[in-house]
Amino acid sequence: MSNMTILNARNITNEELFFGHKACAGCGGSLAVRLAMKVIGRRSYVVVPANCMSAVGFMYPAMSFGVSGLCCPFASTAAVLSGITQAARQLGEEDYYVVGFAGDGGTADIGLQALSGAVDRNDRIIYICYDNEAYMNTGVQESGLSPYGTKTTTSPEGAKKHGANPIKKNMFEIVAAHNIGYAATASVGYPQDYINKVARAKAHPGASYIHVMAPCPTGWGAETDVTTQLAREAVDCGLWYLAEYENGEFRLNKNPKEFKPVKDYLTGQGRFRRMREQDFKIVEEQRDAMWAKIRKNWQTA
Repeated sequence: MSNMTILNARNITNEELFFGHKACAGCGGSLAVRLAMKVIGRRSYVVVPANCMSAVGFMYPAMSFGVSGLCCPFASTAAVLSGITQAARQLGEEDYYVVGFAGDGGTADIGLQALSGAVDRNDRIIYICYDNEAYMNTGVQESGLSPYGTKTTTSPEGAKKHGANPIKKNMFEIVAAHNIGYAATASVGYPQDYINKVARAKAHPGASYIHVMAPCPTGWGAETDVTTQLAREAVDCGLWYLAEYENGEFRLNKNPKEFKPVKDYLTGQGRFRRMREQDFKIVEEQRDAMWAKIRKNWQTA
């Protein structure tokens, strides 16, 4: 990123291109969209599927995006991005960006096929997945990115079952397996890292993908004023990492010497309130296995 201006709170624009929305207090998804739009700017087309951001950002007669925006069917975010890119090209448009904001379910589950196709075609799109680890807009159902132990309306907690069972799907590596030109993980708890990765995606001539951790206080059972704190703790305890994929190589942006306690992070959220000591141990084992592979095979920035 040496040939790019490093963005921070002092030099990023004060212009707001996502404002006046009706999102819940403390919404991590709306923060992810707001910061990204500050980087991408006015010369952009936005696509949002049936998720929280379309519900709170496209409420007649107001529109919260300060640019051209479109709501698309749940499964078709990347396909619609591709269509807009081709249409703009045919119209002779220049200096424009096409960006989509989809949630974890709309990305890792129902929208995966469209995303795969767009990346294979290397269409010039920016795809941002804001990950709040469940289908929040439709009532907090389990998604392919809900981590082990998560309480949702479709993975309830009880005496014999304590939330979701599967391991969280690794969308970052799934997208990287397509040999995409640029992909990254980020967190709203580390905003400077996030906005600079959006800038990197904006500068990329082909398809780019960013997967950003964006806590949902409503679905997570957390206070509304700890969103960025939770997003930071997820990184600091090792359950989320900050990384990039470019030129066929993975690069780790933050390599903690030691992790903060997983239990402290999880017990601060109502969705994990029934987890037992053996559940915390399972989560730690999953984390340690993930990091052993990362530290063995990835470069460190």
